[in-house]
Amino acid sequence: MLIVLASCYDEAARFWVENWTDGDVTLLTPDDLSKVGWRHYLGSLQDSTALINDQVISVEQITGVLTRLPCVFEQELLSIVDTDRPYVAAEMTAFLGSWLADLSCPILNKPTPICLMGTNWRPQQWIYAASQVGMSVETHHQYISLKTEPKQAQIPSERVSVTVIGDRYIGEVDPILGTQAKKLAQFAGIELLVVHYNHPEADAHFISADLWPDLKSSEITTAILEYFSEM
Repeated sequence: MLIVLASCYDEAARFWVENWTDGDVTLLTPDDLSKVGWRHYLGSLQDSTALINDQVISVEQITGVLTRLPCVFEQELLSIVDTDRPYVAAEMTAFLGSWLADLSCPILNKPTPICLMGTNWRPQQWIYAASQVGMSVETHHQYISLKTEPKQAQIPSERVSVTVIGDRYIGEVDPILGTQAKKLAQFAGIELLVVHYNHPEADAHFISADLWPDLKSSEITTAILEYFSEM
């Protein structure tokens, strides 16, 4: 059983789960955490249980987890009293971090102390990391003013994306860019990464990177399933 951990507002995750018929893919949202059935014993998977599709299962039945939730946001805890939501959201985030770290199945991506989705750097950190692995980057300008709103960074109107999944990449780009994207993912210590360039040729410049693959792409979702089946 493959679990997609996502917000209840994540339409792409819900689209994949509802439309994929070739495998056992199930959506898990923060709302499920407030229901009876969860048991988490550190280092004892055989005694731990989870509530999936309103059914209590052993966590050993979980074959993989795709995480699309950086943390639990209080705005989606509608079943919790308003004044308690910030505390409950923080506790749920801490629980998920421990729960994910204790699973023995493959996870895309493994959680870090500050993000359930893995290495989730700021734009400036991604640019620095890209330069460290030999990618061409453009100068990043940061405007700070105490009197006016900061200027937003200009995003190129045309760009191409490469999705790294394990040791492969998906994207219509020069192979050099695909190799660079894989190096950036390795540098960040993650297995799933989307890298954006200003064009598909070998001399393209790195624009940005994120942890949000397009789950409406059958090529990408198939590659994700293949990753889990091969691990």
